Amino acid sequence: MTILITGANRGIGQALAALYRNAGETVIGTHRAPDTEHMRALDVTDPASHKALAARLADTPIDLLVCNAGVNLDQGQALDDGYPAQMWDACFAANVTGVFLTIQSLLPNLRQSKAPRIAIIGSQLGSQTIASGGGYIYCASKAAVLNLGRNLAVDLAPEGMAVGVYHPGWVRTDMGGDHADISMQESAEGLATRFAVLSPETTGCFETWDGRAHPY
Repeated sequence: MTILITGANRGIGQALAALYRNAGETVIGTHRAPDTEHMRALDVTDPASHKALAARLADTPIDLLVCNAGVNLDQGQALDDGYPAQMWDACFAANVTGVFLTIQSLLPNLRQSKAPRIAIIGSQLGSQTIASGGGYIYCASKAAVLNLGRNLAVDLAPEGMAVGVYHPGWVRTDMGGDHADISMQESAEGLATRFAVLSPETTGCFETWDGRAHPY
């Protein structure tokens, strides 16, 4: 199986890449820096970067695409004078548009697979059932990418391509902080289990890392 993981240089993406490589799978990781032995350059906000990666991988079937790259830029912002417009632009460019461009540019590779799957790392903060206050930009971007994933699931279903959106848990990463609930390894193992059972029958799902269906 060939797996492409965006944002594989740190956090959950790095843990997923290590898990799959240790299991003997072929892993293509991406990051914003130049190519290395195990990483390919991809700025998910840059259409030209997507085009370059797609050209390089033109003859490579991708069985599982994990859209993991993302940012959380608005921590600590004040409602009265924070959340500047450029912060909204940057967050949505990475967390929503970047996911769409990744999938769009790699559709030819996914179509070369016999059982293509797309896993989008979302967040429970994108659910309409949760409103904890604050974090307006990040929460809105995760709500948008949840909607994006569900609509892609509808459009790609006739091709037998499955799409799922996943809450990775509150994870001890640079983004999640040291006091988060679970380790990167726990999250990665749980997510990989969910990805393994993603299928045309379950496409459009929104699930947690530990296998619970999450309300939209």
